[in-house]
Amino acid sequence: MVKAIRFHEFGGPEVLKFEDIDIGDPGPGEVRLRHTAIGFNFLDALVREGKYPVLPELPAVPGAEAAGVIEAVGEGVDGFEVGQRVAYASGFSGAYAEARLIDASVVVALPDAISDEDAAASLLKGMTVEYLVNRCYPVNVGEYALVHAAAGGVGLYMCQWLKSLGVTVIGTTTSEDKKDLILANGGAHAVNSRTENITELAREVTGGEGVHVVYDSVGPAVWSASIEALRPRGYYVNFGNASGVLEPIDAIELQMHGSLFFTKASMRYYHLTRQEVDNAAAALFDVMASGAVKPVIGQRYALTDAAQAQIDVMERRTSGSTVLTL
Repeated sequence: MVKAIRFHEFGGPEVLKFEDIDIGDPGPGEVRLRHTAIGFNFLDALVREGKYPVLPELPAVPGAEAAGVIEAVGEGVDGFEVGQRVAYASGFSGAYAEARLIDASVVVALPDAISDEDAAASLLKGMTVEYLVNRCYPVNVGEYALVHAAAGGVGLYMCQWLKSLGVTVIGTTTSEDKKDLILANGGAHAVNSRTENITELAREVTGGEGVHVVYDSVGPAVWSASIEALRPRGYYVNFGNASGVLEPIDAIELQMHGSLFFTKASMRYYHLTRQEVDNAAAALFDVMASGAVKPVIGQRYALTDAAQAQIDVMERRTSGSTVLTL
């Protein structure tokens, strides 16, 4: 038996319970991991609320990423061994536990240069940024990007990574206090979307032309300002719904604002093969090892305090990445 955070119904943070669960031995293609650090992501709260597009069967253990040590290896697993340090960022449940079973196909080996805590804080967020800036809209040196929620977990990785690729970043936040955090982590400009005009700043910074790409994890609250901030043939990349789900996209609106491109992006469709997973992890570990991208762990909570962690993130009391400790 191991301890885990589990919920038996969808709802508020109060549905999260600290319980004993039995995980058993790994089956074919699986490994059993003893977690050493667990990453927190906004989607964890959405799953708990029942608002994520794909939901687990109940009762369920939330959490999509963690680092740990392999305790046992199932039949047919190659390339991994007992005692090996590994991490994963996959699916939408199972990580808020002392240990778990997981399919070896989604696990990646950790280089010596990457700590367990940095891996747990970085893998899902960092591999999200990897596919967004390298493959969804491959940025080029000299371009301008508007990054929403830039002081959040994904946002800070994105600002740093884009800067390392020669992109000028305009980062948005809803807190005046977090503007300095954006500027210290790759943002060339920071704007408070509650008190300042995003579109005006984007136009001013780009000499009136507009940005090349918008990376949006917020949704409806920033849609209009973002459309106005894009240059003709610009790319609008939406990969999150912090302010709710976007309304159906009006193709005429995209045309009238300059033949804009729009995509609703999801990492699952950029990790369709084992090779894509390995390549994404390698790219992330390379930029981390070089120092171009550094994890910003803003807060740590004990696993038993997972409900409070979700409350604080949902109420925007946090910055950077959140890690659950064991």
